[in-house]
Amino acid sequence: MLSMHTSPLEQPGTGDAGGMNVYVVELSRQLAAFGTEVEIFTRATSSRVQPAVELAPGVTVHHAAAGPFEDIGREDLPAWLCAFTADVLRAEAAHEPGWFDVIHSHYWLSGQVGLALARRWAVPLVHTAHTLAKVKNSALAHGDRPEPPHRIVGEQEVIAGASRLIASTADERRHLIDLYSADPDLVDVVAPGVDLDVFRPGDPLAARTRLGISPDAVLLAFVGRIQPLKAPDMLLRATAHLLTREPALRDRLVVAVVGGPSGSGLDRPDALVKLAAELGISDVVRFQPPVPQPELADWYRAASAVVVPSHSESFGLVALEAQACGTPVVAAAVGGLRTAVRHGVSGILVEERHPAAYADALARVAGQPRWRRRLAAGALARAVEFGWSATARGVLAGYRDAAAPMAVPATA
Repeated sequence: MLSMHTSPLEQPGTGDAGGMNVYVVELSRQLAAFGTEVEIFTRATSSRVQPAVELAPGVTVHHAAAGPFEDIGREDLPAWLCAFTADVLRAEAAHEPGWFDVIHSHYWLSGQVGLALARRWAVPLVHTAHTLAKVKNSALAHGDRPEPPHRIVGEQEVIAGASRLIASTADERRHLIDLYSADPDLVDVVAPGVDLDVFRPGDPLAARTRLGISPDAVLLAFVGRIQPLKAPDMLLRATAHLLTREPALRDRLVVAVVGGPSGSGLDRPDALVKLAAELGISDVVRFQPPVPQPELADWYRAASAVVVPSHSESFGLVALEAQACGTPVVAAAVGGLRTAVRHGVSGILVEERHPAAYADALARVAGQPRWRRRLAAGALARAVEFGWSATARGVLAGYRDAAAPMAVPATA
């Protein structure tokens, strides 16, 4: 596994750590449980980290020396691709030839490394893009930076050179084919999963007690990295609309933003705090730094609704995690969220990018208890359709298909 730009050991929700980190961790664990040994290579960002760390039985994380021991912006990481590749090659050289059977790269930077390694070792490269520059640029948030041309070129090279591509949804498969000319026969659709042991229904009142939330509060939650792409500002603007219509709700309303600045959000880390003040809703907004998964599950259970207003999402693990806890989701009708959320059954998909539209959806969920209970039941039913064991089986099938053309026929 190649995850150059973000370590699976990092806490999701800030910096570059997010859904991809969860994906790499959970997929690797499940592959190991099925008997496939996994070695993950990521860039070392501190001199204090061990060269190799056991993530789980059968899963080892290697910290490759590539660039300074500090966080580097993704825009600067291409300069360190050769150094990262060299470190992975050195690690492989310590083993007998043929040590690795398959390379699985995550995100285009790792894909570039994967191409070089696949050619050197004569093994198949399986690639998961997670996000695509052309898709992100087509739905750019106001004031956000577009993805640079060199990323698009790099993605094109990886997509053309990979033995197999894994898309999270049918929409992503279509983007790979239509926007990047991927061979349709080489693109598999394998949905991510959710850890149903961690994210499961629980007592909402007990969760609220642990989090310091009033039992009768209307709690609206945003979970994720704070950056324009994820559009947490939409929840704040929708909240202002909601309070204009229903001023009496202010005494019971709590809006929780759980996460930290990331990407272009680092340019203005206090932007959401200032926006809440400008909108006159600072008294109802609570900012919470990223938390470990067990505490995150409490936020989901405590919430009246979880809001995912992203401009684009390859899948939307937050929506799936929230639903697994029995909490309805109000989400943008984009990308993989159309797969993760069943409109009118497990949540509400909002087509219009306007705060009033989100306010309408939130008012319905928060103000109609019977409707919310019905959505909560549908949310749980939807989430249990997704488990990491199913994801791992689908990925393993992709590995076998990728390796088949490279197999050497037995001689008589």
